[in-house]
Amino acid sequence: MSPQHAVGVSITGTGLFTPTESITNAELASSLCASVEKWNGEHAEAIAAGTMVARELPDAEFIEKASGIKARYVMEKSGVLDPDRMRPHLPTRSEDELGLQAEMSMPAVLEALAQAGRRPDEVDAVIVGCSNLQRAYPAVAIEIQNALGAGGWAFDMNVACSSATFSMQNGVDALRNGTASCVVVVNPEITSGHNNFELRDHHFIFGDACTAAVLERTDDVVADDPSDPARAPRWDVLGTKLATQFSNNIRNDFGFLNESEDDERDPHELVFRQNGQKVFKEVCPLVVKHITGHLDEIGLDAHGVRRFWLHQANLKMNQLIAKGVLGRVPDEDEAPVILDEYANTSSAGSVIAFHKHRDDLDAGDLGVICSFGAGYSVGSVVVTRA
Repeated sequence: MSPQHAVGVSITGTGLFTPTESITNAELASSLCASVEKWNGEHAEAIAAGTMVARELPDAEFIEKASGIKARYVMEKSGVLDPDRMRPHLPTRSEDELGLQAEMSMPAVLEALAQAGRRPDEVDAVIVGCSNLQRAYPAVAIEIQNALGAGGWAFDMNVACSSATFSMQNGVDALRNGTASCVVVVNPEITSGHNNFELRDHHFIFGDACTAAVLERTDDVVADDPSDPARAPRWDVLGTKLATQFSNNIRNDFGFLNESEDDERDPHELVFRQNGQKVFKEVCPLVVKHITGHLDEIGLDAHGVRRFWLHQANLKMNQLIAKGVLGRVPDEDEAPVILDEYANTSSAGSVIAFHKHRDDLDAGDLGVICSFGAGYSVGSVVVTRA
């Protein structure tokens, strides 16, 4: 083992920002029903002539049965539920105002720092990883760095739903090679902005949230203060592993080149789309192989893992992956679920699960934070409670 990899790294705090507005399956289905009925009425003659196909009506019960999702938080719900709009109202901000993603990041970052017992000015690296950034530049990470009064450096990155675990490995590498001493990883996901709520197969999938995590060299972690209720036990990183494999089965083509491409498609058609059946069939075995291979590489048995904090995309998908790793269907204690309340929050999902479902574990317990999604991309972080 090289000296670089002998450097211990720990997750010393996590934070979560949850929007105040939530949309139930029934509300979402009702909105789409109104939109579909209007569309079918406007195209009734073409549908009757067989030149167009009528759009199918959504079903709230089907949503939960197919995905495990019951509701989702969004930054703004009135626009999403407006049948004539079906996207959130997110007003443009002036250049001297804090950007929306930076604003939602700050509560999560400050909570994570409080758990770590660190001040904002002790941070010397900020990495923002998320599926969609609100602008090309300046980096949202640099904006957050400035708002915190942090030093060092900051950058944005995107590996879709795996952005959190990929960001964590970047943070771990920076700590090990000495280019940072206190890294904050932030995942501000406004998935309601990249979802086409007019599509029955996609309209229910996503929700908004932001997570943050503080990573430090284990030798630098400040001593626990039992009198401070904000402090959290540290989690030592035993290993990180990333993998990518190209696929078009999950894709988003919305970007700065669209206007130059003279594309006649509606912008709604350029945002998130997927071939769900192929994704399910191809990603599940990919993730199982990744997790089992990672554990094997660091000399651990999957049956010794106390908890799996998996990407929160689909309940059946998570159950199939955990079954492939363990050889049996896991119970909710082994693979906790938050997508019933939050839906798919892209890269934030596995970190939300970790944030909410880790305090009951004991010292020495093992866990795996794992993400997977577009790319295809898979990332895993194996941790143990100190």
